[in-house]
Amino acid sequence: MPPYAVQGVEGAREVRDYRPRVVAEVTVRGDRRAAVNTGFGLLAGYIFGGSDGGGKIAMTVPVEQQNQGHGLWVVRFTMPAAAVAAGLPTPRDGRIVLREAPAARMVVEGFSGMPEGEDMAARAAGLKAWAEGRGLQVVGGPVYAFYDAPWTPAAARLNEVAWEVR
Repeated sequence: MPPYAVQGVEGAREVRDYRPRVVAEVTVRGDRRAAVNTGFGLLAGYIFGGSDGGGKIAMTVPVEQQNQGHGLWVVRFTMPAAAVAAGLPTPRDGRIVLREAPAARMVVEGFSGMPEGEDMAARAAGLKAWAEGRGLQVVGGPVYAFYDAPWTPAAARLNEVAWEVR
């Protein structure tokens, strides 16, 4: 899980400061659900040995997804610090990009249930309005984060929506 420090809490909403981290990400086309499934499959293939040398990397949470517009979505995994320190293997699939995500302040709202498009869009809009109402400037997002396996019951799932703020 990406390391962060909580700077404030109000109900299910938090202001978090994330440290820089290395991510593996892929950009895919499609609706949100199809894109996250495709992106997850590509990234899972990489961490489970789809790299030069076949090195495996531990699975991390969450799976993040961010809309780029025009039917494009970025799906990303945070790379474990130990794997980064040891030297990440090069992905065989050229669509997968390894990069350093810079430090960021995020407003985040957690919720349970199945992540459905309309509900997530409404949560994102509400969180953005909440942040702006507290004088925070929204500079990026929303980012959706999914923590659980597909077979996890809806009531036990943890999902998040987040915006980068200044």
